[in-house]
Amino acid sequence: MTEAIKKDLDDPNNYKQKRKPSSSFNSRSEYLDHELTIVNFNRWGRYLPFRDYSIEVEDWVPAIAATIGKVVMVTAMVAAFASQFGLSAAFVAENVRYELLIAGALFVILFSAFLNPNANLAGTHGPMIPLIPLIALSGGHPLALGIMVGVFGLMLSFSKGGSKLVNLTGVGVRAGLLIYLGAVGLIGQIGKLTAWAEAGNIGSVAFVTIFITVIVYAYLARIKKRWLAIPLCSALAGIVAFAMGAEFSFSTTPGLPHFSPTYWWGENTGWQMGWPNLGHFVAVMPFAILAVAMWSPDFLGHRVFQELNYPSKAKKALMNVDDTMTVASIRQIVGSILGGGNLSSSWGTYMIPAAIAKRPIPGGALLTGILCILAAIIGYPMDLAMWEPVLRTALIVGVFLPLLEAGMQMIQDSDDAQSAGICIFSSAFVNPVFGWALTMLLDNLGVIGNVKRAQTLTWTDKLIIPLAAFIICVGALAAVGQLPGIPALL
Repeated sequence: MTEAIKKDLDDPNNYKQKRKPSSSFNSRSEYLDHELTIVNFNRWGRYLPFRDYSIEVEDWVPAIAATIGKVVMVTAMVAAFASQFGLSAAFVAENVRYELLIAGALFVILFSAFLNPNANLAGTHGPMIPLIPLIALSGGHPLALGIMVGVFGLMLSFSKGGSKLVNLTGVGVRAGLLIYLGAVGLIGQIGKLTAWAEAGNIGSVAFVTIFITVIVYAYLARIKKRWLAIPLCSALAGIVAFAMGAEFSFSTTPGLPHFSPTYWWGENTGWQMGWPNLGHFVAVMPFAILAVAMWSPDFLGHRVFQELNYPSKAKKALMNVDDTMTVASIRQIVGSILGGGNLSSSWGTYMIPAAIAKRPIPGGALLTGILCILAAIIGYPMDLAMWEPVLRTALIVGVFLPLLEAGMQMIQDSDDAQSAGICIFSSAFVNPVFGWALTMLLDNLGVIGNVKRAQTLTWTDKLIIPLAAFIICVGALAAVGQLPGIPALL
C-alpha cells in the first residue's frame, strides 16, 4: 500500500470527500448503500456527525424503535426485581427514568455516536428477565450481579472470544437461531396482545390491530419501505385501538430521578438492600456466567442482520462484536454502581431496524440518546411506549418478524436446512443458548450441516473451542436449574 493511499484512508475527512448528494443517485436505496460503503470507522477514535457520518431521516426509525424498546425492556426487568424485593411501582418508574438517562447520556451518545461507531448500543438482556426470581431466591444482589456480568463480559471481549464464536457459527446454525427467536417471539407478542385485549373485554381490538399490521407490513415490504414499519404500524395500532375503545391515559409526569448511588444502595432508600457483601457475589456467579454465555448468539443475530442488508463493501460499517461486548460490560458495571437495575446486552430493537433502514450505527445512536433523555425528563412518552398495542406492534414488526425473515433467507441448501432444523429443535428443548452451543459443536465436527466446511477447520476450531463453549453453557444452565428435569446444582 502506497503512503498516499494509506494517508487517504487515515484521513478523518475521507468520508466528506467521498460523499455525494442523494440527488445524484437513481434511488434512495442506492444513496444509502453508497453512504454505508464510504464511512471510514476504525473502531476506537473520535468521530463527529457530518464529518465522519451523516444523520438522515431513516435514522429516526431505529431511534424511535430503540426508545420504545428501551422503556419496555427496562421496565420489565426493574419490575421483575421490584416484585421479588417488595419494592413499589413508584420505585420502578423512577429507576426506569434513571436508566434512560444513564443509557442516553453516558453511553449511547458517548460511545456509539462519538468514540466507537462499530459498537452497537448497550441495551437490555431480555432472556435474563425470567431468571430474576431464581436470582432473588438464591440470595443474589442486583449490584453484585451487575458487576459480575460486567467483569465476565470484559474477560470475553478482551480475549476476542465473542468474535471467534461468531466466526465459528455456520450459516445453518445462524439461520436456525434467527428462525427460532423470530417465531417464538412473534407468537409470544401476539399472545400477549390478545390476552391484554380479552382482559379488557375488547378482544376484537387485537384481531383488527394485527390484521392491519399484516396488511401494512406486507405492502411496505412490496414497495421496499420496510424501514417505515415501526413508526407507521405502531402509530396505526395505537390509533385503531383507541378508536375501538381501548383505554389510555398519561400518568408519568415530568421530573428527574435521584442521582446519588448512596441513595439507590441505601439501607432504607432506593433498593433498600445496602451494598453487597462477598456472599452476594458468590450467589450470583452462575447467573452472571449464563448471562454472558447468552451474549454470543444474541450479538451474532444482530451482526448477521447487518450483513444481510448492507452492501458487501460496507465492511467499515459493520458492528464489531468484541467492542460491543466491551461497551456493554462497561455500561453494566457503571450503571449498576450508579444504582440502575438494567442488565446489558446488544440493543436489538436498535440494530435490527437500523440494518433494515440501511443505516450505520452512529447517526441513529445520537438520536436514540436524545430521545431517551427527553422521554426520561418529560415522562409522558414512557406511557405511550408502554401501551400494549404500540409496544407489541413495535416488537412484532421491528424485531421478531424481521428475525424470522432473515433466518429463512439464509437457508440456501439442504445442509443449511439440516443445521437450522437441529438448532430449532434443541433450542425448543432447552433454550437458544443450549441450541446454539450444541448445534455449533455438531456443525463444526461435520456431524450435521456442511461437511466440506468442517474439513477446512483446525481441531481447535472444530472441537476444542465449540466443546468448551458447550460445557460452559450447559454448566451454567445446570447450576441455575435451567435444564429440563434436572434440579439446580447450586
